[in-house]
Amino acid sequence: MTDQLNRRRLLTMGAGLVGVTALGGCVAASDGPADIVDTAVAAGNFQTLAAALGAAGLVETLKGPGPFTVFAPTDEAFAALPEGTVETLLLPENRDQLTAILTYHVAPNFYPASSLVGVRGRLPTVNGATLHVDGTGGGVTVEGANVTTPDVTASNGVIHVIDTVLLP
Repeated sequence: MTDQLNRRRLLTMGAGLVGVTALGGCVAASDGPADIVDTAVAAGNFQTLAAALGAAGLVETLKGPGPFTVFAPTDEAFAALPEGTVETLLLPENRDQLTAILTYHVAPNFYPASSLVGVRGRLPTVNGATLHVDGTGGGVTVEGANVTTPDVTASNGVIHVIDTVLLP
């Protein structure tokens, strides 16, 4: 029970910090899509990802010009990790490990779903590793994670929602 309360506190603090940072760069809806961070925060099901981006110091990077393709795990995907994993990764002393995991979810280019469907291959990531992408089975998977919602458009790239946290 204490672990669950501590996790909620960490996530709330991190999401709040990211939310404040993200709100500073919001644009009016008529100005076009928001950046990747603002889009993820507004979606509501990426609180853990938002907290992690804040803890890793990656918010400003993903608010940058891009283009980026982000394979974004949902809160449910983070919750499926072994108990205590998220809390441990959010600790300041684990920032390098958290950064490596998060940058493994980001490709430094624009890859809409149309460029992934029907192909099997590898995409480079910001952390230097590559992701195995398979779009030949009627859907798209990335390192075995299912893309559940493709092509969430942002001003500086695209988000593909995935059901699993990718570990390098």
